[in-house]
Amino acid sequence: MRVGLFIPCYVDQFYPDVGMATLELLEKLGCDVDFPPAQTCCGQPMANTGCWDDMRPLAEQFLKIFAPYEAVVCPSGSCTAMVTHHYEHALHGQPGFEELKAKTFELTQFLTDVLQVDRFEGLRFPHRVGLHNSCHGLRELRLGRSSERMEPDFNKARQLLELVEGLELVPLQRPDECCGFGGTFAVSEEAVSCMMGLDRVHDHEQAGAEVITAGDMSCLMHLEGLIRRQKKPLAVMHIAQILAGRQPATAAT
Repeated sequence: MRVGLFIPCYVDQFYPDVGMATLELLEKLGCDVDFPPAQTCCGQPMANTGCWDDMRPLAEQFLKIFAPYEAVVCPSGSCTAMVTHHYEHALHGQPGFEELKAKTFELTQFLTDVLQVDRFEGLRFPHRVGLHNSCHGLRELRLGRSSERMEPDFNKARQLLELVEGLELVPLQRPDECCGFGGTFAVSEEAVSCMMGLDRVHDHEQAGAEVITAGDMSCLMHLEGLIRRQKKPLAVMHIAQILAGRQPATAAT
């Protein structure tokens, strides 16, 4: 399968290893992966602020760049949801848009639903891991069950992590609560954002986690900042890094 790798701009600038880990993982699983260098921000910051006209050229560029691929894969629930749920404002009726929506996947969604991964050969991660479920992933992409819905339990990230030898998923008291980041919310409502983040960190601490993982590096960036300021012995890792065989740089002893 020829895959176009869509890397969010903040991942490209601040966490390039997440992009490299995603590439390595997909190639290991047999995908022919291409990173189109002309890709830009998906336009989510503009859309979240109500600046739809400023977002439209980025959406049009995205469609032009990724239309040739069989699948588009992104290691971010929020950026994937931007394409599949919110580009409608800019691209409705344009040729190829419906096909683009149907073939654009968040990483864990692609691994479970398209590649149907059921094993990772030789992968070992001997650490206690807390799984943070991002809001966009749960409530727009339906990557897992959210507590407000009465439906059978499922979680695509957990499904993959349970395949990793030595990895112990710790039970959280509030497994689908927001971390408080929310993009510009973390700036406009700094105090509330920090308190929400500290609540999430505490939940992972009380569960005995050594590593916090998630499918959105934006959530982890927020939590990591709080962890560093509090000097807590917790590591944060994107799920792509774990599945690609990385080990935590810092973990509780």
